[in-house]
Amino acid sequence: MSDAVRIDLTVNGRAMGGAAEPRTHLADFLRQELRLTGTHLGCEHGVCGACTVIVDGRPVRACLLLAVQAAGCEVTTVEGLAALDGPLGDLQAAFRRRHALQCGFCTPGMLMTLAALAAAQPDADEAEVRAALSGNLCRCTGYAPIIAAALDVLEARRASSAT
Repeated sequence: MSDAVRIDLTVNGRAMGGAAEPRTHLADFLRQELRLTGTHLGCEHGVCGACTVIVDGRPVRACLLLAVQAAGCEVTTVEGLAALDGPLGDLQAAFRRRHALQCGFCTPGMLMTLAALAAAQPDADEAEVRAALSGNLCRCTGYAPIIAAALDVLEARRASSAT
C-alpha cells in the first residue's frame, strides 16, 4: 500500500501535479513524476548545486526540499529558461557563446543560480556573481567563462532596460 500524496504546483508557468510519497525530494519528483529531467542530481546532500531550481523566486537545492514542501509553490527549472521549442534563453545563449560548460552536468544548477541572481540583483557585479556561484561546483572547467557569460547577460539586461 502506497502512502503517496497529491502534489500540485506551478512549474515553469504551468499548473502541474502528481503523486509522490511524502519522503520524495523535489528533484526526484520533477524528474520522475513530471518528466522534467533538466534538474540534475549530483551529491544528493546539497553541496554541489547541480539540482538548483527556483522556488517562489529563491534558488533552492531540490535534493534537500521535499516535494510536499513545494506544494502550491511556483517552481522554475532549467526547462523554464527558454520557450518550449523556442530559442535559448539569454543565459543559456551566453553560456554557449562563452563556452561556459564542458560536460554540462552542473550547467542547469549554474543557470538557475544565475537566473535567481539576475532577478534579485540586476546590478550584480563580478564579486556578487562569484559569491552566488560559490555553492555550485564544477569539476570540468574553470569558472572564468561562466562568470563572463553571467556578466554579459547582466550588462545586456541593464543596457536594454536603460533604453
